[in-house]
Amino acid sequence: MFRWLFAFLFVLTVIPAQGNSASIKLGYFNPSATDGGFIVGYEGSRIIDEYFSIGWSVDWFNKNYVDQSLAREFDKVYGVEVTTNELRAKTNLHHIPLLFTATASFPAGARLRAYITGGIGGEVLLIYYRNFRNPDDDDLQALFDFSWRLGAGVAYELGSRSDLIAELTYHSSAPSWEYEITDAGGNKRIFIREFDMSGLMLRAGVKFYF
Repeated sequence: MFRWLFAFLFVLTVIPAQGNSASIKLGYFNPSATDGGFIVGYEGSRIIDEYFSIGWSVDWFNKNYVDQSLAREFDKVYGVEVTTNELRAKTNLHHIPLLFTATASFPAGARLRAYITGGIGGEVLLIYYRNFRNPDDDDLQALFDFSWRLGAGVAYELGSRSDLIAELTYHSSAPSWEYEITDAGGNKRIFIREFDMSGLMLRAGVKFYF
């Protein structure tokens, strides 16, 4: 992964360009693993010409929720303890994708451009989950996974160095890990926890040129 990162940064350095841009994006992300919520992102780009740019992006999505599928598994194996098992399945999730991006645009009207954008890279998923034996205590797990996204949007020219942007993007990733617990009887159980972070993002923001 690091080799690809250094190679991409090298390409950004040596490739002829007309300038750079920076975008701040805010919006709503609705992954399959949990309820939707607020997402914030930053994208830096190197402008190759008036219709094409390459760059990188980073986003942050946080959600506190009860993993109902895990709670149901606890119910099946250990008996129905609604309050306790839901507390055991309580999760605080931080989703941080870091992607290499490419964007192509074309005129769509006076001061208006449409564009398509895509990205490929990896992500970190930080998960604070409840200890099975002591549900009031948190444990931490860090997951890594490959991810990609594809989207389309419009940019409205606010001034000579700024645009107002709005876009709809599909993000795909599904990090997972084996969750092992030991019950009161000393028996070990392994649960596979998959976090399907695939879903749609609807975002708006501002893009600056420099």
